[in-house]
Amino acid sequence: MTATRPTGSRRARPGRAVLATETRLFLREPGSLFWILMFPTLLLVVLGLVPGFDEPSAEFGGVSFVAAYVPVSCLLAAIMAGVTAMPAVISAYRERQVLRRIATTPARAAHVLGAQVALHAAAVLVSVGLVLAVGRLAFGVPLPAALPAWALAYLLALVAVFGIGALVSGTAPSSRAASTVGTVVFFPLMFTAGVWYPVSAMSGLVRDVVAATPTGAAALALDRAQAGELPTLLQVLVVAGWAVVLAVLAVRCFRWQ
Repeated sequence: MTATRPTGSRRARPGRAVLATETRLFLREPGSLFWILMFPTLLLVVLGLVPGFDEPSAEFGGVSFVAAYVPVSCLLAAIMAGVTAMPAVISAYRERQVLRRIATTPARAAHVLGAQVALHAAAVLVSVGLVLAVGRLAFGVPLPAALPAWALAYLLALVAVFGIGALVSGTAPSSRAASTVGTVVFFPLMFTAGVWYPVSAMSGLVRDVVAATPTGAAALALDRAQAGELPTLLQVLVVAGWAVVLAVLAVRCFRWQ
């Protein structure tokens, strides 16, 4: 009697089932969804309502503060998802032995991790769409003139930030430790992304140091693409280099148990 091999669709069913389950659980977390989907846009709105912040300024390259803050808000969405929301879920799964128990079923722990990355990345993309739409409709901020370059720079930044989050959640001994480390990492990432002050307006040694970080280089690349210019080769190489290194480290250092 000849054994039949599982078809591609049958092998894919556990992954689809895990994705459906994780999607339901993800949608039941309004707190995480708020910080990823709504907070970056609300912050942009608050800044846009400050008198004078919608006026062009030479300090920000001839654009307004709110226009300079649009790429920053997009990066903030990635940081919220990759460094605060996703690590908390993954580290809790590992601490509660969820990943180990899943390994005894037709599904695999990799299905859970892949679903979490996909869901958080999708939430980030929705948040980016909201930021760009509100910036355009409410404050007249033009959409990125060099959209393909903007999208490439943002995608590389997203991979880098998610690599940081995966590295934190995959190596922290507990969910509490992951939350603590994530918080420590969160604030420097916010600074280098320009949340407190746009990177394009920085100068001197501070700008040079920030430009060597993944979010700092991404912020500068997004600024150039927003204005219709191609990011410099150095900016792309910095973001891409960080994305590759962090992704490799996250995979190599991840502990399933």
